[in-house]
Amino acid sequence: MPLLLGCLGLAFPRFVLVLVWLFGGGYIGRAFDTVLWPILGFFFLPLTTLAFVYSMNSLGMPGEVPPLGWVLVGLGAVSDLGLLGNGERGRRRHRRRRDED
Repeated sequence: MPLLLGCLGLAFPRFVLVLVWLFGGGYIGRAFDTVLWPILGFFFLPLTTLAFVYSMNSLGMPGEVPPLGWVLVGLGAVSDLGLLGNGERGRRRHRRRRDED
């Protein structure tokens, strides 16, 4: 089951965050002290949030993020920023085509 959620998380990170929140049994709550960070992560950096939650709960000691966890969080951040940048590039390309017509 975790492998399926991991694969779905790459394609639909917000959907997986909701599933983990609903059925995870406090999995997100153990990673964050406040509810603000998961909500912000849901809207702005969902892959980074998933990577951090996984790193806090499944890798290393509870309450700590090991070095491999920080690598996963970094990869999530780069992926999130790449997805945001690719959307902006597509929007600009579409606007340029519309202006040419």
